[in-house]
Amino acid sequence: MGMEMLSLANRTAVVTGAAGGLGLAIARALAAEGARVGMLDNNKALLEEAVAGMPGERGVALVCDVTDRAAVKKAITEFCDEHDGLDMLVNNAVKFHYAPLVDMSEEMVDLMLAVGIKGVFWTLQAANPYLIRRHGSVVNLSSVAVSFSIRNSAVYTSIKGAVDALTRQQAAELGEYGIRVNAIAPGPVETPGANSVIDQQGWINRRARTPLKRLASADEVAAAALFLASDAAASITGVTLKIDAGITVVGP
Repeated sequence: MGMEMLSLANRTAVVTGAAGGLGLAIARALAAEGARVGMLDNNKALLEEAVAGMPGERGVALVCDVTDRAAVKKAITEFCDEHDGLDMLVNNAVKFHYAPLVDMSEEMVDLMLAVGIKGVFWTLQAANPYLIRRHGSVVNLSSVAVSFSIRNSAVYTSIKGAVDALTRQQAAELGEYGIRVNAIAPGPVETPGANSVIDQQGWINRRARTPLKRLASADEVAAAALFLASDAAASITGVTLKIDAGITVVGP
């Protein structure tokens, strides 16, 4: 595979949840290959700091809440109009909250569903006409949680299962326009968001359970997103790629 197939020079991308964690790692990987990246997040301060550190000054701050359909459409439309289209959309934004299903409040369930599912709907709707113009690519963030039961994660797992299903559905619907839709299912990755719900012993246990006795890094997940978004994956659509050091091979 030639490196030119991974080059994203003169291409544009939008990444949601891009102020930190996996979203920021993915945005940096795309920018490092030459893409202009619209970084969408509702945390203005963190987003501005993230944009300032982007390779080649290729980041553009899109301060927006993915649960707000009108705001999402405005932000993506303005970015795409300014840059004459869109080549890549990465749906990464998520809300973490682990608790027994019977203890989940209606407010938390609504928020998680709004970020994790509705947010994907709204970005796809807004980006669709621009992706058609460029025969673009969509990468959704799923999770290995779909593959096996994880304690206290019923809502999160349900959301990621829906993301997998939507990935397949949109691949089928949008293929006639030359749009590819794929997903990445990371295993446990040490990010600020994950560290808020997993303690140090939890990380030790997770590493010990993988066949490789290690966990994927945020940069490795970003490399997978870069591959799926690039010309190197021109014949790949409707798949969910696991980046998990083999944890799903052996189970939770």
